[in-house]
Amino acid sequence: MRIAVLDADRAQTDFICRTLSGAGHACRAFAEDGELVTQLSWQKFDLLVLDWNVVGIGDGEVMHWVRQRLSARLPVLFLTDRSYETGIGALLNSGTDDYLMTPVSETLLVARVDSLLRRAYHLQSPTLEQTFGVYKFDPKLRHASVSGRPVALTQKEFDLALLLFQHLSHPLSRSHISDVIWKQSNYVPSRTMDTHVSMLRSKLELRPENGYRLAPIYGYGYRLDRVDGDDE
Repeated sequence: MRIAVLDADRAQTDFICRTLSGAGHACRAFAEDGELVTQLSWQKFDLLVLDWNVVGIGDGEVMHWVRQRLSARLPVLFLTDRSYETGIGALLNSGTDDYLMTPVSETLLVARVDSLLRRAYHLQSPTLEQTFGVYKFDPKLRHASVSGRPVALTQKEFDLALLLFQHLSHPLSRSHISDVIWKQSNYVPSRTMDTHVSMLRSKLELRPENGYRLAPIYGYGYRLDRVDGDDE
């Protein structure tokens, strides 16, 4: 999953991103609340990790913006070094889903993040088969099939296909795809990504007659939609 981390403490940010990346998530770090809000306006994240002490957080400004503008199910985890009861109460009343006292261990951080993600998105076990119409994906064996017919996909193609189906009807930016599939925040050539998308469209026969259409979004990324067979 894609996680945004807001923390002015570089050492703590590095610890959080390193820990969550090691658990299989893609992290983006931000040092200022304004920078985070700007990115949230056009980038999709699956969970936010926010530090209480960052400027602008104290008055609930960021949380108010998040709950007013973004999906209500977007989980938010606060990190705080404050233990007094009124502070924690205000934190939870602001719309926060959970909080952790710092310093925090790697084990507890990963467990709490995974718990929030499961609760918010009803995530299936990564080893269970996932079916979308005539398409079936087996993450454990990394097998894909269309109408029962096996389709040979590379590792990146398999991961990209599953990402698109899991975010059906939601536009995914190139940056998001790069983070999750290529596990890096630096530049991935457009041609590389476009080639993978083109191969998926061909191999999986992502056409209206099969119930799905994979289309580019100019200047942004891609979107997989479910359509009627006669939808042109």
